[in-house]
Amino acid sequence: MRTSKRSISTVAKHLILDVNSVVDLWLNTGSAASTEALFAAEQSGRAALWVAATSLATLDSVARQAFKRRGLKPEDAAAVVSRLMTLLLQRVSVLTAHGFEQAELYARARDFEDAQIAAAARSLGGQAACIVTEDRRFDAVDEVTCKTPAQALQWLQQEERSPAERGAAIPFIDLATQQALLRPQLERNLESVLRHGQYILGPEVRELEERLATYTGARHCVTAASGTDALLISLMALGIGPGDEVITTPFTFVATVEVIVLVGATPVFVDIEPDTCNLDVRLLEAKITDNTKAIMPVSLYGQPAEMDAINAVAARHGNIPVIEDAAQSFGAEYKGRKSGALSMIGCTSFFPSKPLGGYGDGGAIFTSDDAIAQACREIRVHGQSARYVHGRVGIGGRMDSLQCAVVLANLERFDQDIAQRQAVAWRYHQLLSSETGPSRSRAAAAQQRVGTQTSSVDDGSRPQSPNGRQGSRPEAGPLASRQGSPSNAVLTGDPLAPFDRAYRLLPWPGEDRTSVFAQYSLLVEDRDAMQARLKAEGIPTAVHYPMPMNQQPAYAHHCCPECTPIAAAVSAHIMSLPMHPHLGLAEQERIARALVD
Repeated sequence: MRTSKRSISTVAKHLILDVNSVVDLWLNTGSAASTEALFAAEQSGRAALWVAATSLATLDSVARQAFKRRGLKPEDAAAVVSRLMTLLLQRVSVLTAHGFEQAELYARARDFEDAQIAAAARSLGGQAACIVTEDRRFDAVDEVTCKTPAQALQWLQQEERSPAERGAAIPFIDLATQQALLRPQLERNLESVLRHGQYILGPEVRELEERLATYTGARHCVTAASGTDALLISLMALGIGPGDEVITTPFTFVATVEVIVLVGATPVFVDIEPDTCNLDVRLLEAKITDNTKAIMPVSLYGQPAEMDAINAVAARHGNIPVIEDAAQSFGAEYKGRKSGALSMIGCTSFFPSKPLGGYGDGGAIFTSDDAIAQACREIRVHGQSARYVHGRVGIGGRMDSLQCAVVLANLERFDQDIAQRQAVAWRYHQLLSSETGPSRSRAAAAQQRVGTQTSSVDDGSRPQSPNGRQGSRPEAGPLASRQGSPSNAVLTGDPLAPFDRAYRLLPWPGEDRTSVFAQYSLLVEDRDAMQARLKAEGIPTAVHYPMPMNQQPAYAHHCCPECTPIAAAVSAHIMSLPMHPHLGLAEQERIARALVD
């Protein structure tokens, strides 16, 4: 629906144009100059412009009458308005009305069309949306504010007080902003599913699988009902069961280990690297036995594990299958290759909080092995190879068409979101690696350095790290320590080292890989106290993860608790900060001050 390809800022304000504002612009009268300036703001990313679907017919009619009053013949007026409407719809998004609320609106409204516009506008968020109109009696039914074009322009030009500056709670993730940015494509995709009615294995499923296979470079993508089901189906496709062992990490979400036990196999835990929190490949070979039938590393926090070394160990021991759990790292790169396509099988998740998420559960399996792909496709439909022919045991593990439609919409700006996540992480790294604490001027310099580094899937560009090199380690930036580089005490990831301050950062990803920063996590000396203090200041935190899997009651009998000391130490100190592509500089400064203070 939108053809302009500009980037919306992380705190874009939403302006819904009333009929009179658009007609004045077309006639170059009244508020035309201010409205034209609003379109310039849209191009720069400071605003998102909308027109309500319910006002389009009125706009067409009023504009024709206005041009006829200017002396144009009816057919000429119609032609002019047709061209102008076409141009308008290329520059703005159309905001739709909901049928279920029309009766209630009609009962409340003084002006039904006004009320329809206002009701549609509230879905964009009351604080960040306004109706742009010259009608001082516009019936907004107490839903949103109204401003003249001049007032709206002034509103945009003001330095808006962010939620952080107002002292409001900071969201840990921000799906509301994401939804507003994606709304036109979301509505189109979801409406398409509702029209064709193929809710299971519809065309959106095939389209998503084809696009994701192309994106990763894998020959096959098989969608699944969740990331957990993707892992489970993969193990089932390999025929893993009772008596078999699967090597994995103890520091992960429970699903990684859960699926191993569900197929009847035994999880074998290898401790983690202290700097990446991923499986330590140096310890891997010692855990391989004749019963080892798969290795399942997790690419944690958005950063791929040391996949080449893991694959090499697996190859030396009879080509043991390697399944990358890429639930958090989809979109990241390792030595120029996409996470998910770094081993025999890769699995990811489309849980809403993931870098590429849906609005429910979903997942995907990636492989270039034709036989494995076919087995996965059969297993996800109860082992069915043809209708009512079940050649193998399976599950009901399909991803539905509606969730695929949502993920397809998110995919349109996925690379841009990755670049913005990397920019947010870079700002955190700069703010928190300074021994003197956060500074507004220094943070502004960091913001300027990374603020424009976004990319779009439309032009095929790839996100870069903030210093301009794909996946490279950050240079000493404006918030580095007084010696000119980040303090070793601040940046070491060793959870066993003594703390010399309240927190310690994990190192930036290495030169040969990127991270999509599904989380921004750090080590905190007294986590409970820090979480309580941040919560009191409206800053949410999370712990990924509070206990290694080999200490969880359901899995402790598979490994002695003291066998993984690094995972145990990290679990005692790890803490995640708010992280999403739309997190603003003021929010990050407030978080950094709270940590430092």
